[in-house]
Amino acid sequence: MKIDFWVLAFSAVTVVVTIALGFWSAKRSKTAGDFFVAGRAVSVGWNASAISGEYLSAASFMGVAGMVMSSGYDALWYPVCYACGYLFLLLFIAGPLRRFGAYTIPDFAEGRFDSPLFRKIAVVFVLFIGFFYTMPQMKGAGTTLAYIFPGLPYGAGVVLVGAVITLNVALGGMKAVTLVQAFQYWAKMFAISVPVFVLMSVFGHYGRQLEANAPAGPAAVEAVAREPLPERAPADEVWIAPFGPLTTKAAKAAGLPPEQSRPYALLYTYSLIIALVCGTAGLPHILVRFYTNPDGVAAKRTTMWVMILIGVFYLFPPVFGVLGRNRMPELYNGLSGVQGTDGVVLKLPLILAEQHGIVGSVLSGITCAGAFAAFMSTFSGLLVSITGALAHDIYGRMLRPRSGPRERMRMFQYCAVLCGGCAILLGFLVETFEINKLVGWAFAIAATSYFPLLFLSTWWRNITMQGAACGMLVGGTLSLAAIASTMLADQAPWAGGLAAWYRTHPLARTLAEQPAIWALPLAILLMLAVSRLTRRDVPADIRMKMLVLHAPEALGLKQEYIEEHVSNAGTGST
Repeated sequence: MKIDFWVLAFSAVTVVVTIALGFWSAKRSKTAGDFFVAGRAVSVGWNASAISGEYLSAASFMGVAGMVMSSGYDALWYPVCYACGYLFLLLFIAGPLRRFGAYTIPDFAEGRFDSPLFRKIAVVFVLFIGFFYTMPQMKGAGTTLAYIFPGLPYGAGVVLVGAVITLNVALGGMKAVTLVQAFQYWAKMFAISVPVFVLMSVFGHYGRQLEANAPAGPAAVEAVAREPLPERAPADEVWIAPFGPLTTKAAKAAGLPPEQSRPYALLYTYSLIIALVCGTAGLPHILVRFYTNPDGVAAKRTTMWVMILIGVFYLFPPVFGVLGRNRMPELYNGLSGVQGTDGVVLKLPLILAEQHGIVGSVLSGITCAGAFAAFMSTFSGLLVSITGALAHDIYGRMLRPRSGPRERMRMFQYCAVLCGGCAILLGFLVETFEINKLVGWAFAIAATSYFPLLFLSTWWRNITMQGAACGMLVGGTLSLAAIASTMLADQAPWAGGLAAWYRTHPLARTLAEQPAIWALPLAILLMLAVSRLTRRDVPADIRMKMLVLHAPEALGLKQEYIEEHVSNAGTGST
C-alpha cells in the first residue's frame, strides 16, 4: 500500500480541523434553538458561507468535473441550474419562510394549514429527500479514501466520514455545523481553484484545451499534446456538441439514429433544468438554513450572496473535466485506482509530479482535502435536517408533544447516531453510480414535492391542506417510483425484464429517469384543483398568515412559531 504523504497530510488536517471546530462549537450549543436553528443569530456573511459550503457537495466538487469529462458539455446544465435555483429562492421563498419562524419545513406545513396530519406527510419527504441525497456524499467519501489508501475497501471511507460527521452533529447540532460548513466552503474554494491555475499555467489555458476537442484538425490536437482516447471515450464531435451521451442514453440503448435521438435529448434536457432549478428551492436541508437568520431581510441578503459564492466556485470544475479528457483519458476505463471519471479532480494534479516533483503531490493533497470538505459539509447539513425531522417533528410534536427542550435535545443526539448509521448503510449500495446522477434524482424528488408546496403555500392564499397534501404526495411519490425503476433496471440483476422494456421504449425511459417535466405540473394542477374543491377548508386566519409571510418586519407582524410552541409545551397546554 503506497500512500502519498501530502495527500494524507492535507486530508488529515481537514478532518482534524472539522472535528476540532465541532467540539469547540458544541460547548456553545446549550438550548434547543442552538441545536435546531443555531439560535437564529447567524449573520449574513457567515450563513452565506455555511449554505454555500453545505450546497457544494461531492456532486459539485467531484461530480461536475467527472460528468463534463465523461459526457461533454451537456453536463454544464448541472452547475448552471444549481446556481439559478437560488434565484427562485431569493425572489419567492427565502424571506417569507424566515418570517414564519419555524424550526423545520414540517413546522411550516403544520403552521400554515393548522394540520398535524400534514406535518406527518411533510416529514416523510424530508426523510426521503435527505437519505437520497446522502448516498452521493457517501459515494464521494468511499472514492476519495480508496484513492488516499490504495487497496483500502470502498466501504472504509464511507464508515470513516459517516462516523466523523455523526459525531459533530450529535455534539452540537446546527450551531456546530454552521461554523464547520462556513470554514469548509473556503477550504473547497481554495482546493478547486489553486490546482486549476497551476495546471493551466503548465498545460495551456482553458480555450487552448478546448481546441483539442473541436473538429479543427490534427494541428489543434498536437498543440496541446493530447493523449489518445480509449474506445469508451465519446468522440470529439459527440462530446463537444449539444445533446451528447448524457441526454441520449435512452435513445442510444434503443438503437435510434442521431436524428431520431434529438427529441428525446431535448426532453431530457428540459426536465433536468426543471428538476435542478426547482429542486434547489425544495431541498429541506437548504431551506432550514433560512431559519438561522435573524429576520427575512437577512435571509434574502444571504440568498443573494450564496448565488455569488457558488457561481464563482462553478467556474472551476469544468476546467478539470476538459483537462482530464486531454491529459488522463485512462480514467474513461476506470483505471488509476479511482472510480472512473469521478476521480479526475483527485488524480489530475499528479501528472505534474513527473515534471515538477513534489508540486503534483501537494496539489493532489489540496484537492483531496477539498473533496473531504465537500462531502463532509453537505452530509452535515443533511444529517441535521433528517435528525431534526425525527427529533423535533416525530418525537417532539407527534410522539411526545409535552416533552421539554432538554428532552428534545437529547433525542436529537440519539437520532443523529441512528441516522448516521442508516446513511452509512445506504452508502454501500451506490458504489457503481455516478455522483451527479444521484444528486440530480434527489433534486427531482424535491422539485416535485416540496417546491410546489412552498411556492403555492407562500403566494396563494386559497390553497388548502387537502390540495397541498394531494399534490405533494402524488408528484413526489410518482417521481420517486419512476426514478427507482430506472435504478433497478440499471443495477438489479433480477430486473432484466424491466431493463429490456426500457430499451424498447426510450420515451418512457427518458420520462422515468427525469420525471420533473411531468410530475411538477401534475403536482401543481392537483394542488389547484383539489383546493378549489375543498375551498371551505382554507384556514380562517389566512389573512393574518399571509401578512406574517409578506409584511416587512418593521410592522412587527413577524412570528416565532416554535417559540410559541415551546412556551405552550412548558406550561402543559397543547
